[in-house]
Amino acid sequence: MSRDSAGPAPEVNVGSPNAGGPNTGGRGFVEFVDVEKSYDGRTFAVTRLNLSVARGEFLTLLGPSGSGKTTTLNMLAGFERPTSGVITLEGRSVDRLPPYERNIGMVFQNYALFPHMSVEENVAFPLSVRKTTRADVASRVGRALDMVRLRQFGDRRPAQLSGGQQQRVALARALVFEPSLVLMDEPLGALDKKLREHMQIEIKQLHTMLGVTIVYVTHDQSEALTMSDRVAVFNNGGIAQLGSPDDLYNTPESSFVASFIGENNTLEGKVERVSGKECRVALHGGGSVSALAIGVAEGAACHVAIRPERLKLAPASNGANALAATVDGRICLGDHQRLLARLESGQLLTVKVGPEATMGNGEPVTVSCAPTDCRAFPADAGTGGSISKTGE
Repeated sequence: MSRDSAGPAPEVNVGSPNAGGPNTGGRGFVEFVDVEKSYDGRTFAVTRLNLSVARGEFLTLLGPSGSGKTTTLNMLAGFERPTSGVITLEGRSVDRLPPYERNIGMVFQNYALFPHMSVEENVAFPLSVRKTTRADVASRVGRALDMVRLRQFGDRRPAQLSGGQQQRVALARALVFEPSLVLMDEPLGALDKKLREHMQIEIKQLHTMLGVTIVYVTHDQSEALTMSDRVAVFNNGGIAQLGSPDDLYNTPESSFVASFIGENNTLEGKVERVSGKECRVALHGGGSVSALAIGVAEGAACHVAIRPERLKLAPASNGANALAATVDGRICLGDHQRLLARLESGQLLTVKVGPEATMGNGEPVTVSCAPTDCRAFPADAGTGGSISKTGE
């Protein structure tokens, strides 16, 4: 498995461990407490990680390459040991417990199937190492293959299956011994787009049916938003934000999360004034907008984030947060269009419009949006930098 390695983000306390997910009624099923991981004693791949996973939850660790998400999964699996901090499973520390004693199922991007074994033999392997009786093995393997609709392929070798079928075999193998926790590391990364979307539905259906706890790693936001109860967005070795897919998309807490989750327009400017929950921003290149103030101060540089579907087009120059623009292109996507609007400053904005929109290139328009649909973030609160520590 690959390792993510990056400098750490500032410490993030994720707050209520069960917000947005299943209720455990107390301590989390999985707990990371002040966990850090360094490979050289100076640069940290994961820093000050505090995270609680509820029993039965589908939690996704989402982030760019090098953000720390895979290192976090590897520590939970037992492939890596934390430099400091504690990881618990069902209240028991697993820091010194080898992987085979953790009762964890694993699904990898490359399937990790044994090429010389049949489908049934691959699925039966976790049971054989647990010395399960022959009759019980046959029964469990049959049920597991039925779950992924591959009973009829039991005699085949992995090379005789499609990529999607091989991944379903890997899923059956991870679930056959009824683990308390299943870890998935980029399991759909090798599949094409259509098959990937189909497998997202299948994995979520299996999660709903079995109620097993799943921790899933991906860099693909669509996977995270489609399947998860909650998503932990990683950046620079720490959690930038933790919440439900709706929370992350509609109420991002930083410009990084706003840009990483979904499509986003970003306007640069300077905060003129802050009044309660809102602020007024003078935009670079002319014009101004009102926006929700997310940690900004008067006189400071900021980024204003606006989703394409929140922008409105009108022929006249009026309305809330009205900015003069010119149509500069159109992308037809079937059920909607992406219209490109060039502001007088030269910046392009993407606006989501219906398929019936007929505005042509060069046509003057006004782009507007409600202040509550704009979020102003500090300009210097982006990706952050690496933090080095001397070894203890």
